[in-house]
Amino acid sequence: MKIFALDCASVSASVALTEDETLLGESFSNVKLTHSQTLLPMAETLMETCRTRFSEVDVFAATVGPGSFTGVRIGVAALKGLADAAGKPCFGVSALEAAAYPFRTFDGIVCAVMDARCAQVYTASFSGGTRLTEDAAMKITELADLLSGYNRPVLLTGDGAQKVLETIGESCGFPLTAAAAQFCYPRASSVAYLAYEKLQSGAEAVPAKALQPLYLRLPQAQRELNNKLNKTRSM
Repeated sequence: MKIFALDCASVSASVALTEDETLLGESFSNVKLTHSQTLLPMAETLMETCRTRFSEVDVFAATVGPGSFTGVRIGVAALKGLADAAGKPCFGVSALEAAAYPFRTFDGIVCAVMDARCAQVYTASFSGGTRLTEDAAMKITELADLLSGYNRPVLLTGDGAQKVLETIGESCGFPLTAAAAQFCYPRASSVAYLAYEKLQSGAEAVPAKALQPLYLRLPQAQRELNNKLNKTRSM
């Protein structure tokens, strides 16, 4: 089974092509260009390098959130367009689960955290590849209380890892470390492998038009508009 996968739910962007459990190719970028500028050129170059046509892909997979509202929208829209043109199904993967995937052998708790701004994070915890919590948005101080209840070493990963470590690392009262910076970003290869595992376990891919982003909070613009409306109503 060939899977084309992409991720641009955070500041980085990546694309990958796998065949069953073999990684055929991957491209990663973390530059100051928008995902709309980098994503599709990366995808086209990857497929040319792998000498594979999009029509030869069996399933298209992408991180559907949580993360940057703009990044998630761009990634989901791009994947839907590629899959629809190829007439192939799609599969959505949590960006947090993708960020945690490389650390399945860590002897403790892997906590994936994506910066949600305003002293908040999107987060989910895993152990040995098993999900312990659902994706959620919470304050960093609330996350500290949650992690302290595990009574086990905690490894942070995701683009919010260093921020969380700097905020609660000295006062948390339990072993807390962050993955090396180069390993903190979700990778498209992890998205592809997760999709492959889930599909092999009986999960179903969906038509391109049915793939939807996962938002845990309203976009900032909508939150600001709601605040203005609430203030107007209270006057």
